Amino acid sequence: MLGTVNWYNSGLGYGFISRDEGGADIFVHVTEIKRAGLETLTPGQRVHFNEVMSQKTRKFCAEQIRVVSEHAHT
Repeated sequence: MLGTVNWYNSGLGYGFISRDEGGADIFVHVTEIKRAGLETLTPGQRVHFNEVMSQKTRKFCAEQIRVVSEHAHT
C-alpha cells in the first residue's frame, strides 16, 4: 500500500500515514520505523507499507515500511 506521512513525532514515538486510497489515517509506531532501518519519518514523505490489524489495540497499523524514492520511475 502507498501513502504519505501525515504526521510523525519522534519524541512520542508514533505518527500517522495517509493512504493513497483514502480512508482513515494509519498509525505507525517507532518500532516499525527502527525495524525499517530508519531514524524518523518526515511529513510529506512517500512510503510503501503493509496495513495490519494490531493484536494489542485491534486497530490498523503500518508495518514493513519502505521510503519510496522521489525520483523513482514507474
